Amino acid sequence: MLLAGLGPAGSHVIFHPFFTGLAGTHRLIYVDLHGRGRSEHPADLADITFAEDVADIAALIDELGLGPVHVYGFSYGGLLGQALALDHPESLLSLTIANSLHGPEMWQANHANINAELARQHPQVWDRITTLRSQGLKATDPEMATEFAVAARLVRFYNPDNARLLASEPGARNLELYPLFAGADVDFIIGGQVARIPDFRPRLKEITVPVMVLAGRYDRALYPALQRQFTEYAPQIRLEFLERSGSFSHVEEPQAVFGLVREFTGR
Repeated sequence: MLLAGLGPAGSHVIFHPFFTGLAGTHRLIYVDLHGRGRSEHPADLADITFAEDVADIAALIDELGLGPVHVYGFSYGGLLGQALALDHPESLLSLTIANSLHGPEMWQANHANINAELARQHPQVWDRITTLRSQGLKATDPEMATEFAVAARLVRFYNPDNARLLASEPGARNLELYPLFAGADVDFIIGGQVARIPDFRPRLKEITVPVMVLAGRYDRALYPALQRQFTEYAPQIRLEFLERSGSFSHVEEPQAVFGLVREFTGR
């Protein structure tokens, strides 16, 4: 079961077409959470919460009658996977936490690292951002978001040209939900539901299913030292670094990712 990222507003499209390469050995279940992608949207997007996302996935596994399943949680999906493993262990065979994080503190560090990279590598862009911020604009205002988008290629990818490989479709990312869920000024200070997500570090050692963390060696936002905290809090967790990846290992090194997943899941 594939749980998507791109923050809490992304959809299954982030996995396409890459995970087709795993279909020969695994049945793939792509999930669009409530209010995202091709799923129905609630009348009020503020009704979407982290706890409801977790409950919805557990209910989906039960409804499909497929459980327990192997869960691959990318980015935000990795946080959902940790909650599932702790609160619904009967639903999981294993958990892969891919290019993800363990709680709000790491999410905040993610943005601080991106901002520092922008200031160092794109000082002219950072100057425009600080000017817009001085005028009262929030990070998710369209003009500000356009400037921050410059950072994605630089900070998130081993090879910045690989950013063009990301697929999209209408509604692939719910841009209205993002500021509600993550906070309107999220690139500077997290808010909304994101600030209320549990810090899973103290409970990681309680997870009973096998866990593997996948991380990119060249992820400049969620860098390797942060990823190593998973094993510092839970030595039973397996940590693997993808040596030519940033934040999107399944995009930049799909065959390496699939090889690790096949070996980890025994397929």
